[in-house]
Amino acid sequence: MPRQPHRRPIEHRRRLILAAAPLAVAALVLAGCATQTVASTNTATTDATTTETAAVVDSDLSAAAVLAANADVTVVKDDEWGETDAADITLSGSSASSDSGAVSVDGSTVTITEAGVFRLSGSLDGQVVVAAPGDAQVVLILDDVEIAASDSPAITVTSADDVAISLAAGSENSVSDASSYADDADANAAIYADTDLTISGTGALSISGNGNDGVTSTDDLVILSGEITVDAADDALRGKDSLTVEGGTLELTAGGDAFKSDQADDAAQGFVAITGGTVTATSGDDAIAAATDAVVTGGTLSLTAGTDASTSDDSPKGVTAGVVVAIDGGDVTIEAADDAVHSDGSVGIGGGTVTVSAGDDGIHAEQRLEIRDGDVTVAESNEGLEATDVAISGGTVDITSSDDGVNGAGGTASDTQGGGMGGGMSGGGEQDTGETITISGGNVRVAAVGDGLDSNGTISITGGTTVVSGPSSAGGQGALDANGAITIDGGEVFVAGSVLVTPTGSQQWVAATASGSAGDTVEVTDASGTVIASFDADQSFGAVFYSGPGVADGGSFTITVNGVTAATVSEGVDVSGGGMGGGMGGGGRRP
Repeated sequence: MPRQPHRRPIEHRRRLILAAAPLAVAALVLAGCATQTVASTNTATTDATTTETAAVVDSDLSAAAVLAANADVTVVKDDEWGETDAADITLSGSSASSDSGAVSVDGSTVTITEAGVFRLSGSLDGQVVVAAPGDAQVVLILDDVEIAASDSPAITVTSADDVAISLAAGSENSVSDASSYADDADANAAIYADTDLTISGTGALSISGNGNDGVTSTDDLVILSGEITVDAADDALRGKDSLTVEGGTLELTAGGDAFKSDQADDAAQGFVAITGGTVTATSGDDAIAAATDAVVTGGTLSLTAGTDASTSDDSPKGVTAGVVVAIDGGDVTIEAADDAVHSDGSVGIGGGTVTVSAGDDGIHAEQRLEIRDGDVTVAESNEGLEATDVAISGGTVDITSSDDGVNGAGGTASDTQGGGMGGGMSGGGEQDTGETITISGGNVRVAAVGDGLDSNGTISITGGTTVVSGPSSAGGQGALDANGAITIDGGEVFVAGSVLVTPTGSQQWVAATASGSAGDTVEVTDASGTVIASFDADQSFGAVFYSGPGVADGGSFTITVNGVTAATVSEGVDVSGGGMGGGMGGGGRRP
């Protein structure tokens, strides 16, 4: 009997609940449930109406919790088999030979029909097929192999329990497939497995997916190690049930998605997990596309979506997930034509280094976006961070945006008033629709052309250090702008911008009309001459605001720009008459 493959234990599984009522928006409950659609027929007409459900996730967005909520992954570890008794298969042009009774050769097709370990060497103008019993474990050792198929995949697994491809030490291997496939073809990748598939070893493998995908598994696809290069017309690596990368060096070029898991029928599957390795991926569509969850806990990732590739998607994203994106480690660099990180549910970042440049949002979540730790840099974006609820409790966050730096916005009626998802300003008198921006820790820097912090609901700051530069002109934009209350109860808040809103809360503040340019140093000095705050502006400005523990109730303070006195003001005094600029917004007076 073959040794049982390793399966990652799980703590609990997620379940999928769809509302039965016609036209209702159904909720998917627990972390990792895939966004689905339900169809309903109106009794007054014959037309079917399709509505998309909303993904609802657990409050714990850590990578460990998200992975624990997913199904177990089947992987064949290297210590589960031995190569001592491997059967040799010698490939030679349009034929092959082997002494194993488990191997048959029919012209240029080599078929393996039993469990076992098989070492392949040589070149073949044809294909290798695994058609073993349903309980069989089959291991293919590629040892300087070249397989070129003209009308099929190079390697096809039609039946087995689990299959592993091991790249022999020091070997150089390559596989390529047909230039095209019929639309109804099931096997349509250079390596296609209708089973779980594991790739490991220390050798090299070059994969040319000429007709469609590079590697496809209809179950779990796991990369443990190896130097793997994929050039695919569509997706580079696709594990329908799940796709896991634990190590190796991967260089992927894809006309479609670089990494893809698209099982939407099981809420505990359809996830992509990268825990190690070195990855360079260039894709026409999304770099990482997961029906449910996309998880990164380690490795070095350089992802380019929609740039320097054949773009086949109108909005290529760096990392996209139907439910949760969880990043708790690794070094992740993303350049994307659309959102760099996107979730139809929530995004949690609890560690690692994340650096993104985006044509649209840097990091976008339809529900909650939380940053607990790590170094997060949004180097270029339309809006830096955007979600219904944005919560920053730790780490270092650096945002540069052409519109809002941090946007608390949801798909509500207020979107039509200019303050919704992707909107810029929230003009006077708009309704508080419940969105939140909460900063309780960490170091946050925002340089925004639009609003620095903009919420359709409330803004609450209780800790950490927040520095906002911009907007450099009023135009209805505000450094801190909310339809509801702006509350400061702790931390330090520095602003060099043009429009401010008077905050509520227990912590004192000072504000002044003061002009300067990008790179200027702003200082706040108390009556005794002690500098209590100092920061450098990232944009030109016409107003300064500071709130921190050094501001005494009722005290007098001097604002200087590059050492030159700009204003002397009292704590908590509205200076709107002094030319702070801009119109009224929600949440209070503009000082």
